Amino acid sequence: MPSLKRTVTRALVVSLCTLGLPIPAVQAELVATDRVEATRQDGRELLGSLFDRADVRAALERQGVSPDEAKARVNAMSDDEVERLAARFDSLPAGGSGLETFLVIGFLVFVTLLVTDILGFTKVFSFTRPAK
Repeated sequence: MPSLKRTVTRALVVSLCTLGLPIPAVQAELVATDRVEATRQDGRELLGSLFDRADVRAALERQGVSPDEAKARVNAMSDDEVERLAARFDSLPAGGSGLETFLVIGFLVFVTLLVTDILGFTKVFSFTRPAK
């Protein structure tokens, strides 16, 4: 059985070493104020441009609302309502809350500890027996 332990150990070492490899970072730069103001849309244009996206159209249709009806509803809103909705839309997080990432990492740590426990490398969980 030492060859199985040795193989699993090598695979684990290689996988953990690849986690430390550098990932290319996103390049950021300063943007001039006049450039930002030139590209800024007003609230009605922002909300109207959302209805041109295929995923938004599909989500609206799943909810039983046609995209044309949604555009008409936005056009019927007052300017104050549109600006409040656009400001709320801009304040929402783009990537989510991070709970999903935490759960995935926790699951991976659990599975790794469980496998090493079963193989006899560690003794973390009391409900496992080493395979010998």
